Amino acid sequence: MKHYRFCFLGFGNVGRALARLLVAKSADMRRDYNIEWLITGVATRRLGWLAKDDGFDPALLLTGKETDVTTTTGLNEWLKVARPDVLFETTSLNPETGQPAIDYLRASLNAGAHTITANKAPLVYAYEELSSIAAANGKRFLFEATVLDSAPVFSLFRETLPVARPRGFVGIFNSTTNVILETMEAGRSFEEGVKAAQDLGVAETDPSHDVDGWDATMKVCALSRVVLNKPLLPRDVRREGVRSLSPATLRDARAEGKPYKLISRARINEDGSVSASVRPEQIALSEPLGNIRGTSLGVHFELDMIPGLTVISHRPNLQSTAYGLLADCINALKTGPVE
Repeated sequence: MKHYRFCFLGFGNVGRALARLLVAKSADMRRDYNIEWLITGVATRRLGWLAKDDGFDPALLLTGKETDVTTTTGLNEWLKVARPDVLFETTSLNPETGQPAIDYLRASLNAGAHTITANKAPLVYAYEELSSIAAANGKRFLFEATVLDSAPVFSLFRETLPVARPRGFVGIFNSTTNVILETMEAGRSFEEGVKAAQDLGVAETDPSHDVDGWDATMKVCALSRVVLNKPLLPRDVRREGVRSLSPATLRDARAEGKPYKLISRARINEDGSVSASVRPEQIALSEPLGNIRGTSLGVHFELDMIPGLTVISHRPNLQSTAYGLLADCINALKTGPVE
């Protein structure tokens, strides 16, 4: 039974949730997949580039009490010392360029590691390049956690829908805006809605990426590039956030049975181009995504073989996102490279 070396590039809330999940699922991984693991590298802006050849103690790592670690001087030295078999990348989103995450992922794949990310931007700006590097090195580049946390979207098409061609999709991709809009429907202010989302742990201290539609826009571009096979950049998406909606407007829409949601759309046109938008829209409760509330997320695909296919992630949380990373890890190790 091989002991696989895992490295974490980024160790914030998602990375820490993944470390806890690895501990909780270690017996299942050993029994069902013959996978034993140890964490040999952790890198963050605060901690620096840390490595430990015989493995970190997860409990000490999570409490910040780990000792006898090696501090390296940067990415390349860290990869040489930590020698990952699998690298998990959960660094911050840069919607403008995808950097430095793209450089991190490129280096990881070239170092011979299966590379798994929760970061949407590298899919938008470098999906083809990173996939090619992975194939050339006999490794997997996987990213299921980027759109619906642990709900299968990319693997659904990759593994279970051969020759089915998606024509477009409509999605609700952002938990923060769901919570804000529902709080405002109850007569409270936008600021109170932001506070409610932050209290639930789904909104950052600065929620601009969510409320202005950037998070959803990046997910639209990622799905378009990977699932529709149509490159799409954020500037190509008509984007409008939720700041302009008033509590009165939202209350009236809910009473009408057609509440507002931040709706993401992309569709392949007859000429092969893609039309895409992220904006507040009223959605009937009878529609496939009409009953999504709270932190839940979903996407509805139209395909040539199937009139409609809906995937919903009910009330995802940090563990859900961590599970998306874990599932990619197990799938990479059990199946090996894609030929």
